[in-house]
Amino acid sequence: MAAKSPREVFVMLLSQTRQNTERTAKALQELSEVAQDPDVKEALEARIFVSGKNINQIDQCFKLLGETPVKLEGRLHDVFVEDFRRELAEIQNPVGKFLFVLTKATQISSLRIAEFTVLTAAADLSGHYAVGVLLESCLADTKAFVERTRRMVRIRFEKRIAEKIAA
Repeated sequence: MAAKSPREVFVMLLSQTRQNTERTAKALQELSEVAQDPDVKEALEARIFVSGKNINQIDQCFKLLGETPVKLEGRLHDVFVEDFRRELAEIQNPVGKFLFVLTKATQISSLRIAEFTVLTAAADLSGHYAVGVLLESCLADTKAFVERTRRMVRIRFEKRIAEKIAA
């Protein structure tokens, strides 16, 4: 898509974010299916649910703008998932798998944070405050997942350290 105006660039980026959010949900579904830890599986499934909500919010942004998403080509997620499968297959230790799965989930969420941050600012700059509210809500959801993941890792490792000290 050749973008000739800032609005067309915004629509292109919003379309890309929508597609990436869908792909992220699919990638998280795959992470969830291989997660051996029930807490990790549950956290990933919750994030998948929230991703669906985010897609609906992005669709509402398009409605408010009077636009429709454009189809874009993107291979970053495909490469990410392919590398994830290969690298996970090489990890034998359950704690290592736990850490690896959560690290990858956080990496993919960090990309969404960057997208939502820029799009929120762009919506505000263009005077589309309602669009900004919806996008900032998506940003908050994504940040919350990353923070909850960080806490999950910290708590798990604090527990393991306490068990080793007690032994």
